[in-house]
Order: sequence, then structure tokens, then C-alpha cells
Amino acid sequence: MPANTPETRADSWWADRRARPLVLLGLVMVASGLAHVPIWAILGGPWEGPVTWRKPILFGISGGLTAISLGWVWSMLGWRWGDRLLAAATAWALFVEVFLIDLQRWRGVGSHFNRATPLDSLLFDTMGVLIVAVTLVIGDLTLRLLLRRPAVAADMLLAARTGMLLLFVSCLLGIWVGIYGETQLQQGLEPTRLGAGGVPKFPHGVVIHAVQWLPALAFGARQAGVVDAVRWRLVALSAAGSMLFLVYAVAQTALGRARFDVVPATAAVLGVAVACLAAPVAVTAWAWLGRRRSPPPAAA
Repeated sequence: MPANTPETRADSWWADRRARPLVLLGLVMVASGLAHVPIWAILGGPWEGPVTWRKPILFGISGGLTAISLGWVWSMLGWRWGDRLLAAATAWALFVEVFLIDLQRWRGVGSHFNRATPLDSLLFDTMGVLIVAVTLVIGDLTLRLLLRRPAVAADMLLAARTGMLLLFVSCLLGIWVGIYGETQLQQGLEPTRLGAGGVPKFPHGVVIHAVQWLPALAFGARQAGVVDAVRWRLVALSAAGSMLFLVYAVAQTALGRARFDVVPATAAVLGVAVACLAAPVAVTAWAWLGRRRSPPPAAA
């Protein structure tokens, strides 16, 4: 099926048969994450730590948004044999991943690096297999998106390509976090620390949602009336900032320092990254305000 069929138009991409299961289960996951917010408010407990309501909340919202974004990307691509089955399998893999994390929290035990019982070990290994499978799919989608030219605006295409590339790198870093943590665990060391204060999951999570915020910027700039060439530059600047933010997170972790325990070099990288991310948002907001304040055209 060609990429410009009615199923893949910008106003109905979610109707694409590959996107449907990803969107539907993605919404369920987001709803599950949000539903755990009042549960945490009522039952209390720490935000950080191995057993915390943070995991059902963040993994539900994050997994759901990722699933929906994958559906959007799939809808831009031409059809390939097995696409529909692979998309459904990806949606269910993400759903089961979130479900197992929720299950472990409701059991009152840690979901990650937990090998206290055979069941805990089995569930942890299952989550690892699922995330590796999803990473392979994301890598395949990223490559397809890079090699083909979907019928979308240049700024939105740049946003999608950069977002998917950063998502793929984030997933690879997540796999490394699991391998590193397992090695630490076997040596009787803390699996969630690197050096004195490094946080291995920091680089994994810092730009995992660029596949949402970069397209959102492109969409917002278009709605604000920003012209095509300027929109592309705004997305490119934000993409550069996202990449620098990832470089910063990797450097902080490699140095064994906490997320914002900066040294001069990493502080400089962080400052440039924040500026690159903030400037396009400010320009888009200014354009939006200017459009709102402009008087309507006079009637003929």
C-alpha cells in the first residue's frame, strides 16, 4: 500500500491498520500510568527506589507514548510484508512490559534487578527479552525512515528521523543498563550506580521522548504560522540540543557524577543544549502570540 493512501493522511494516521494496535494499547498504558498517580497520592511511599509507584506511573506513560509514536511513524512508511503482524506484536510487547512492572509493584517487590525468587528472575528476564525485541523493531523502523522519503513536510521528516534515531540509541543504552546492572549484581555491587554517583539510567531516559517533542515543535511552529524554512531550522536547532543533552548525560555518567553535579566542561555542554532546546520554543511561542494579536483581515 503506498504511503499516500487515505490511511496515512496527517489527519487520520491513527486509522492505519499498523498504527491501530499501537495507538489503542498505547492509550491504555498512558491511562494506567495516570491512574497510578492518585494511588501513589493515597498510599504514599518514596518516589525513588526499587519499590516505588514511580515505575508504574512513568513506565505506563512513557511506554504508551512510545507505542503511539511508533504507530505514527509506521503510518508514514509504505507497507511491507508482515508489517501488520509486527506492529501488533510490538504493541503487545510494550504492553506486557508495562504490565509486568505494574505487577511487581503491586506485589511489593522490585521489578528490575530482582532475582530474589525464581518468579522474580523469570519476570525480569522476560522484560529483558521484550525490550530487546522492541529495540530491534525500532532499529528497523528508523532505518526505513532514513532510507525513504515519506510525503511529509521537511521539518516534520527531520523531527521524525531525529526522534527515532535518539529513541533507538536510548533503547540500546537501556540494554546496556541491564547488562551493566547484572554484572554489578553478580559482584555484589549496586546495580544502579556507576562510580561514586553516576546514574546509568540517566543517558537511557534523557532523550527517549525526543520522538514526541521534536514533532510537537514542528507541529506547533506550523500552527503558529512559521514559514517552512524557519520551521526546519527550529527543528534542526532543537535536534542539536537534544543530541547535546544526550552527550551531557553520557559524560556525567561516565565521570561517575550525579545528574546535575557538573564540572565546567559538562556545564558548558548542558548550557548550550538548554539554549538550543529553549530558543525554538521561544520563537514558536512568540510567533503564536503574534498571530493571536494580529487583527483579522478586513471584510471585502
